[in-house]
Amino acid sequence: MDGFFSPNSVTWKIHSDPSMLIGGIRALLEQALHPGAMSGVAAHSNFREDAWGRLQRTGDYVGTLTFGTKEEAEKLATRVRAIHTKLKLDDPHLLLWVHMAMVDAFLDTALRSGLKLSEIEIDQYVAEMVKFAELVGIDATSTPKSKSELDNYFNEIQPELFASDDAKRAALFIALPPLPPLLRFGTPIAPLWGGIASLAAASLPKWARRLYGWPTLPGQTIATDIALRTTRTALSALPSWFRESPQLRSAKERINKAS
Repeated sequence: MDGFFSPNSVTWKIHSDPSMLIGGIRALLEQALHPGAMSGVAAHSNFREDAWGRLQRTGDYVGTLTFGTKEEAEKLATRVRAIHTKLKLDDPHLLLWVHMAMVDAFLDTALRSGLKLSEIEIDQYVAEMVKFAELVGIDATSTPKSKSELDNYFNEIQPELFASDDAKRAALFIALPPLPPLLRFGTPIAPLWGGIASLAAASLPKWARRLYGWPTLPGQTIATDIALRTTRTALSALPSWFRESPQLRSAKERINKAS
């Protein structure tokens, strides 16, 4: 069965790119800057006790909606909507913020990491991602459908944004997630993750870094872009079984069988 996005879609192109490792972390940092959305997460999520699990579930959600069949995507989206309703996290205004922060993070990180996209493809990505919004229960008519509409949305919502104590604590847990002693001291995962999380934080827009109280030094944007491109190149050299998500591998197998 086909999914909502084909291999020829811009969504597939971006979400299968190695830059998503950085983009996914940046999305969480960006989403945390709306106090309404962050207070809900802080009140109802076990993020502090299960930071790795939260990151994994977010990745699985994006992977399933992008690469899974329509049945798989709708089943997962239905479960997510039910959880949102149960925990009273279904405010349309806040859901739209979480969606648009994710779109902005994925798109900007991919571009700055060196993924080549035309202006038409950039607009197409934002338009394609309306399906993501609909699946989680957001009205398509209120969802930006082009890059200019996305930019206007961020200009309008910025007065609502600031780095609450919950947002700062979430950023700390993303940068230094709790690790079992064996992983923290017996493997290089801690310093590697620290470097990746730092790069994700550095890639945030200047206005977001300012809200967190993180300085943007002269030349930092250029240095960050170089680091993003270097990281993407290094990740691209890894074996496909390591850098591709299980959902992407399953989608490729499904397509190969059907061809």
